[in-house]
Amino acid sequence: MVSASGSHRLQVVILDLDGVVYRGDRPVDGAAELVRQLHGAGLLVRYATNNSMSTRSEYAERLRRMGIAADATEIVTSTSATIAHLRRHEPQLRTILAVGADGMLEELRSAGYEVFPAADAEDQRVDAVLVGLDPEFDDRRLAVATREVRAGARFIATNADARYPTPTGFRPGAGAMVAVIRDASGVEPLVIGKPEPAMFRAILDATGVGPEEALVIGDNPDSDIRAAHQAGIESVLVLTGVTAPDAVGSLTGDRAPDHVAADPREAWDLVEARINR
Repeated sequence: MVSASGSHRLQVVILDLDGVVYRGDRPVDGAAELVRQLHGAGLLVRYATNNSMSTRSEYAERLRRMGIAADATEIVTSTSATIAHLRRHEPQLRTILAVGADGMLEELRSAGYEVFPAADAEDQRVDAVLVGLDPEFDDRRLAVATREVRAGARFIATNADARYPTPTGFRPGAGAMVAVIRDASGVEPLVIGKPEPAMFRAILDATGVGPEEALVIGDNPDSDIRAAHQAGIESVLVLTGVTAPDAVGSLTGDRAPDHVAADPREAWDLVEARINR
């Protein structure tokens, strides 16, 4: 866990989306009020989601429909984080076989990449295979992606979440699809999204805020909390997403949060205590 210090003023709060702000199309009770309270306290609010199915603009519009003022520039998705990684570290990769939803493909094309959807690709050789959450994942996509990875394409995963919450329960996440392709190809992927700290570090860099001046509020100890730990940021685990209350006591190491809140209202109490300490 991160050791908090009273000498550092809180400046930015990073919120996960799925399971913290909403579940599917339904807002989490109290989430809109939490965001209003954060803004009212003069804090920067940023959203970091492993879900790659929508563009940042679409996420911002979804939040606005829920009564939450948001701009696309406040949102970091696993797709946008992947694009940032490719530009900085692997600029030679220009053609991408994409296993993912339309939002991921749109973001990649807007960034200048030549994108081939796995559903339509034939014998096109590509530089990289990028795997995100794909609601239409099937045997064809698996076969095409596996073929390209085995042929030498760079294997990249937007994230490794095994599941994600919806209003009707949990569904398989991108990590489940990544695992199948990994097992079929025998190749380990490069994972960009949480629990890797790249998304949180990008937010700190963009805002000019140090890790000791930030706070992460997430619902998943295996992604949000681990990423916060690796980035050196204090964390709050809320129990409105993937973590059941009776599981909290078993969380250890970098899966253990600094604080636990039952819901966004309790999360605000913790933020207020952090501001006042």
